[in-house]
Amino acid sequence: MFNKKITWILTFLVFLISATISYSYFKNQNSNNFFLSPINQSQSILNEENNQYNPSSVVVDNEPKTEECPLNGVLYSKSQREKWEKRRPLGIMIENHTESRPQSGLSFADIVYEVVAEGGITRFLAIYYCQDANPVGPVRSARIYFIKILQEYGQYPLYAHVGGANTPGPADALGEIVNLGWASYNDLNQFSVPFPYFWRDYERLPNRATEHTVYTSTIKLWQYAKEKRKLTNVDEKGVLWSKDFISWNFKDDEEKNKRGDNSKISFTFWDSFSSDYKVTWAYNKEKNLYERNNGGKPHLDKNTDKVITAKNVIIVFAKESPANDGYPGGHLLYKLIGSGDGIVFQDGKAIKISWRKDNEETRMKFFEKNGKEINFVRGPIWIEILPIGNEVSY
Repeated sequence: MFNKKITWILTFLVFLISATISYSYFKNQNSNNFFLSPINQSQSILNEENNQYNPSSVVVDNEPKTEECPLNGVLYSKSQREKWEKRRPLGIMIENHTESRPQSGLSFADIVYEVVAEGGITRFLAIYYCQDANPVGPVRSARIYFIKILQEYGQYPLYAHVGGANTPGPADALGEIVNLGWASYNDLNQFSVPFPYFWRDYERLPNRATEHTVYTSTIKLWQYAKEKRKLTNVDEKGVLWSKDFISWNFKDDEEKNKRGDNSKISFTFWDSFSSDYKVTWAYNKEKNLYERNNGGKPHLDKNTDKVITAKNVIIVFAKESPANDGYPGGHLLYKLIGSGDGIVFQDGKAIKISWRKDNEETRMKFFEKNGKEINFVRGPIWIEILPIGNEVSY
């Protein structure tokens, strides 16, 4: 254990030195980039076959769909289950800056969390387990509350990001990664994971600043975790990632004549940034799903050119506070341990709920006012974390 702690400390020191060199390099090149490592530009435009989504290459799975995804309840084939049972959940930080749009791979995530990163700009933690996404991005930096959310996904979940908040204080995400024993193990920081597992693509979103060009792939990251970190469905000691993981409860779609008529959900995170980061979910009663509008426009996934949808939209009201750590942009904190109020939207209906999360490792649970735990409709789940006091129109 002592040697392992020394290894983490040395890894962190090497990371800081690398980050300093990287920042100096890009600053001297008059780049708008901040805190990204210099990936060789000759490697930025990759082979279409290996690193770009190609709809014609998708394998059609005609097997019976009998196997429940433990994250969102979607039914897949036995062949697909055999794939996910050999890996562990993977959380990827995906940005929502206006220049990062349209993002790639969000519609393939089992669960997506959205929270403000700083300055009113939201960021996504996309959780992948039961299906692949290629490519995914743009990938950005870690925040401490995303780490606390990811901790409920079993033993040593994979965490992919590009650097992170590292100002000393309560919002020190990189310090928390070291303290948890994740560094150079289940943590897949782009600084320590080489090309081709992360790459820059300057042509996918032309005329964007350098910080909006980093992409990855779930296929590549699960491969890296297996081959380089010895992390599959078990860790180096043979312990299952799902040892203490508790799945939510799921149900089938409500019959059409029993679905509600709640046609539209809308809210903002920070009022001063309402136009660019206002979210609207429009309910499609025929398909029993919610279609996402991001900043006044349909929220498309660049991989498919289709609108991102969800079967369940969860509003979590949580206390937001400044970290006061001296960071110029203002790091934030969210109180996600304990309990609070919220709203679940499913089947065209709004259900007022309470949420509870006892500690970092336990699953956040959602309950109706009568104390009954929510059953989620099988399908993508989006969790929107809003400051207490924000209004949600529906």
